[in-house]
Amino acid sequence: MSAKSIKKTNSSEPSALGKIYLIAYNAIQTLGWSYMLLQSVTYFLDRGTLDNYWKEVKWTIIIFQTAALLEVLHAAIRLVPSSVIVVLMQVYSRVFLVFGVLLTTNGATVSPGLPLCVLAWSITEIIRYAYYALNLLNTVPQMLLFFRYSTFLVMYPIGITGELLCMYHSLGEISEKQLFTISMPNKWNFIFNYYYFLVFYMLLYIPLFPVLFGHMQKQRRKMLGDGSKKSA
Repeated sequence: MSAKSIKKTNSSEPSALGKIYLIAYNAIQTLGWSYMLLQSVTYFLDRGTLDNYWKEVKWTIIIFQTAALLEVLHAAIRLVPSSVIVVLMQVYSRVFLVFGVLLTTNGATVSPGLPLCVLAWSITEIIRYAYYALNLLNTVPQMLLFFRYSTFLVMYPIGITGELLCMYHSLGEISEKQLFTISMPNKWNFIFNYYYFLVFYMLLYIPLFPVLFGHMQKQRRKMLGDGSKKSA
């Protein structure tokens, strides 16, 4: 399916083919994140520990979190009216955590931040993708609309805390093993220290979190401010 064939036919509605694609994409993501939440709840109810939790959810997270990269493409080709920059900021932090931290260190996988991430991510995404799918069908229940623009008030801080904890618990291993670190001298005459990069990256959450949180607050006022349902 080419990008051209599913582009919007006007500024507010995707083409018929684009609409079918988006409904399918959002429905699959809803099911995927629902399965991830079920995996986690079942695992801990069975007295599972942090030591093996990552093994339980690893591939589900990789598959459905990586699939979210498609949303950057959706915004870039104007299949959806979202800002490419905002979508990229939202998706990048999670994808980076998965591939740059969880898949490269053991410390992050046994961090108490991991279940916090999965809890916040899965609840947020179940609601978000279900909302998007039903909105395309013009059948969004008022309760789902409320949850879509309200749960972030709790889930964003939980998710951010979880991400920072995972990165924090990876720092010792990254420093000890000098992961992804390039030292002088070398033929490129270039130096890179992943440990300091990750510390700097964690500090970026301080100015960037208010931007994303503020964006969602504006969306909440827009969608819920007058108590009526509006199209996304």
